[in-house]
Amino acid sequence: LQCLVHPREPSEDSLVSRLEVVTLPSRLPGDLPVRRCTRELQLPVHEWPHTGPVGQFDVGVVASFGRLLSEDLILQFPYGVLNVHPSYLPRWRGPAPIVHTVLHGDKVTGVTIMEIRPKRFDVGPIIKQEEIAVPPHCTARELEAMLSKMGANMLISVLKNLPESLKNKREQPKEGVTFAPKISIAKSCIKWEEQTAAQVIQLHRAIGSMFPLQTLWKGSTVKLLDFVEVDDVPGFADQLLNDHGAVPGSLLYHKVSQMLIARCKEGWVGIKTVVLKKKLTAVDFYNGYMHSCFQKNSRTVHQECRFQTLKLSTTKKTLKEREI
Repeated sequence: LQCLVHPREPSEDSLVSRLEVVTLPSRLPGDLPVRRCTRELQLPVHEWPHTGPVGQFDVGVVASFGRLLSEDLILQFPYGVLNVHPSYLPRWRGPAPIVHTVLHGDKVTGVTIMEIRPKRFDVGPIIKQEEIAVPPHCTARELEAMLSKMGANMLISVLKNLPESLKNKREQPKEGVTFAPKISIAKSCIKWEEQTAAQVIQLHRAIGSMFPLQTLWKGSTVKLLDFVEVDDVPGFADQLLNDHGAVPGSLLYHKVSQMLIARCKEGWVGIKTVVLKKKLTAVDFYNGYMHSCFQKNSRTVHQECRFQTLKLSTTKKTLKEREI
């Protein structure tokens, strides 16, 4: 939206003379970010399924809209409807491409501007496409910021020469199609017996900003924040811990780095923050819940001092309970 507002300002070569917005109803308390943005930019806004004046616009643009468009709606726009999709299609069609890019450790991704086809998601012809390397250790939120700027610049480029851009469109390849289904809160449950340390870190980077990773501590659900790879923990030596009877979920406190260290299927992960009733640092959690177990030997794994996998049936939370 912000990239389209500047070209709307009156000038001889003005690109956008009129701009209105359609947004989805919010299921959460408060406004959606796009609605707040329209208010700040003083743009007219309509709530789906209302789409505003009929036949008064040249082209439609959607981004992360998540609703199928009918042929009748698409035909209201002489130049059709464009979709700014944050992946290098046909890889990661669907509602959560950025999350799946990070979750699967993709080294490259991109942005695709495509033409919307009626009643189908992400299958239309490609109008413009650019590729970008995914930075190491990148989170989904960080990647989203990068791709949004990239997509905005690409959209302006397409709109500046729209007839020619549409003329040069091409069908998506039939090979390399993958799907990016919506992520549910159930995905945030760490499966200590099944997931390696690398997979837990990757999961945190992919969904941690939406759903903090969850586990069980002595029957209570806790959220884990601020994960660290053990290679980045000063003074940590994995081989010193392997022979101390650790099982997936086993928990130690690493005094030098003031961090919790949890055993996964393979390897260990560092944790700086735990949410149990309230947000606790690793030091606070150790002093309040672990210290008595480790008074004699801080390097020995204690069987009662471990995280356990949270079963899916216990993950049904209200919106209020999900707030940190």
